[in-house]
Amino acid sequence: MSETEATQPGPAVPPKGGVVAYLTVDGALRAAAFYQKAFDAEILASVPPDEKGRTMHVHLAVNGTSVMLSDAFPEYGHPLKAPQAFSLLLPVDDIAAWWDRAVAAGAEVVTPYQEMFWGDVYGQLRDPFGVIWAMNQPKRAA
Repeated sequence: MSETEATQPGPAVPPKGGVVAYLTVDGALRAAAFYQKAFDAEILASVPPDEKGRTMHVHLAVNGTSVMLSDAFPEYGHPLKAPQAFSLLLPVDDIAAWWDRAVAAGAEVVTPYQEMFWGDVYGQLRDPFGVIWAMNQPKRAA
């Protein structure tokens, strides 16, 4: 995304999916750029950054579902806290391709992907913003 695109507000874009993750990160526009590289995300809309470089809203589409981002705004009651007690699950058909792209972009391996006791191939990565992304490739039909 160019700097011009990041500073031009677009029309409201309806969310995709029934539940939408809304993440507060340190550098929402940087995170959006990372998610483009790592997870083939598409930036659907963003609000221009303020004088400190923070943005209050970025709307992404990741694997067909909306993920929304914001920078922390502690002066408005939204401080930055380390991500904890959740992960985002990406159901994928080709875990190796998704995994390799994310690792090449800078994601850190938490749990290497492998066939699990339930039969699917599953693994976890941590992005540079501290968010855990789990990937799950369903068991192939016999």
